[in-house]
Amino acid sequence: MKTNRLTNKKMKNHLRKILLSILIITVLSAVSIYLVFYHSADVSSPQVTTSHWSPTFHRDFARTGYANSSGPLTNRTLWAFSARMDIEYSSPAIVNDVVYFGSNDCWVYAVNASTGDEIWSFLTGGSVESSCTVVDGVVYFGSHDDNVYALDAVTGNKIWHYSTNGDVYSTPAVVDGVLYVGSTDDKVYALDASTGREIWSYTTSNSVWSSPAVVNGVVYVNSHDTAYALDALTGREIWSFFAWGPLYSSSAVVNDRVYFGASNSVYCLDAVSGQKIWSYDTGSRVESSPAVTDSIVYLGSNDFNMYALDALNGNKIWNYTTGASINGSPLVASNMVYFGSKDYDVYALDAFTGNKIWSYQTGTIIESTPSLANGVLYIGSNDAKIYAFG
Repeated sequence: MKTNRLTNKKMKNHLRKILLSILIITVLSAVSIYLVFYHSADVSSPQVTTSHWSPTFHRDFARTGYANSSGPLTNRTLWAFSARMDIEYSSPAIVNDVVYFGSNDCWVYAVNASTGDEIWSFLTGGSVESSCTVVDGVVYFGSHDDNVYALDAVTGNKIWHYSTNGDVYSTPAVVDGVLYVGSTDDKVYALDASTGREIWSYTTSNSVWSSPAVVNGVVYVNSHDTAYALDALTGREIWSFFAWGPLYSSSAVVNDRVYFGASNSVYCLDAVSGQKIWSYDTGSRVESSPAVTDSIVYLGSNDFNMYALDALNGNKIWNYTTGASINGSPLVASNMVYFGSKDYDVYALDAFTGNKIWSYQTGTIIESTPSLANGVLYIGSNDAKIYAFG
């Protein structure tokens, strides 16, 4: 009997050890799965966070014009805010439920993104066709009074300004505490974002209308006839590509390729060497800046068409014909392409087929580029209004 009791005790102890081992393995497996999931979530969390806002022209500092979120499926307007004069090329920036934009009335506005109510406005000495860039609670933009400004995003109070020798159409890029911007004085500037102090300047071949893209320590910016790649730290030229022009388009940098429009063509260059990979000719001048996904380039032309081109080889996938020139740039969100035309309309097209989903007629021509935040589309019109669709 004693032997049986000892045997039973050993079996119970052995069973406990087995159960304990199973429990430990289960717990460790669960922890491992959690850590893998948590690590993945942490890696992607900056994209999730930033996808709610649109802090600069064409969404990001690669100027991709791509929003990893869905946009409005109908033309229902939430509100329209009236400035004092037309909102021409300025594209809305949206951060923390506030919309920031400039107007030809010389004012920069901050309005509530949900209601369209004005929060503050700031008067400059010239028209504001530059789009705002909002980083770390500061609003940066250029004006036709030749200045680059930094304002407090909450109050609209001026923090600093920097004077160039020409109109500033260019939208600043702010990366690692440095502001990069172009001017019609034929220069690209790097300024300390906190103080406005000049770090370096680079003289181009002609006026700079475009907005710099900054990717992996390189500034990609276009003068009126030449595309450049500059070292972000020193301003040293890495390469340049003569494109005849006129070149108003800003470059989009995706997958080590640089895409932009110049004269009647769309160009794709190697981002490292500046060598041309392909070009596509439209029927008229291309002022629009491209929106680029991994596989498709979207871009408007003065031949009245919005084009979708294969990003790999430049072959046309589709085109959609509007009633007038398309000077503004498209925005791609999920499976939709949004843009405005000089035929007065805002368009939403199926990104894969080019079929029209909806359109909305404003009071006059549209040259502004749309922005998207939290499922709401914002765009300016030369009828002096900013529209919110949602």
